[in-house]
Amino acid sequence: MQQDSVDRHIAHWIKEIPDIDPLVEGVITRMQMLAKHVKQYRHAAAEAHELEPYEFETLHMLGGCGPDYRATPTEIATWLQMSPAAITGRLDALERRGFVRRLPSPDDRRKVIVELTKAGHRTWRAAGGEQGAEETRLLSALKPAEQRQLDAFLRQMLFLVDRPDLLPTPKDARSSRVANG
Repeated sequence: MQQDSVDRHIAHWIKEIPDIDPLVEGVITRMQMLAKHVKQYRHAAAEAHELEPYEFETLHMLGGCGPDYRATPTEIATWLQMSPAAITGRLDALERRGFVRRLPSPDDRRKVIVELTKAGHRTWRAAGGEQGAEETRLLSALKPAEQRQLDAFLRQMLFLVDRPDLLPTPKDARSSRVANG
C-alpha cells in the first residue's frame, strides 16, 4: 500500500508517543487534512469569483432561502452564528456590489428584508459549483458503494457529537421567526 503524508506523520509521532493508536491518529488526521483541503478550495473558489469567503457564506445562506431568496438580517446572523450588528457590514458590502438588496418589511416598516439579486445568485452558484466539483472529485476516489458506506460510517461518528445547533440552516432561522412571531 502506498504511504501518504499521514503515514509519515504517524511514523514520526509513534516514536515520541509510543502509546498513540495509529488507527485513531490516521483516521482523525486524514479527516482533518481533507476538511482543511476542502476549506482551502472553498476559499480559492470564492476568491476566483472576487468574493471573500465570508461573502460567499452570506450569499449561500440567502441562496438557501428560495424561491424568493429573502431573509431578515437577524435570520442571516442566526444562521451564520454572528451578532446582528456584525452582519450589517457584510450586507453593506454585498449591497454595494449589487449581490443583495434591502427591501422594506411588509410586516414592520422599521425592519428590512435582505434579498439575493440575480447577480448575487449567479455569483453564488458559480463559486458553489466549483466547490461542488472539487468535493465530487475527492469522493470519486471511492466506488459508489464505498461512498455510501463512508457516509454511513461518518453519520455514526457524528451522532456522538451532533446537536440541533451544530449546523444551522436557513430553514431553522425561518422556523424560529414563525415560532417567535
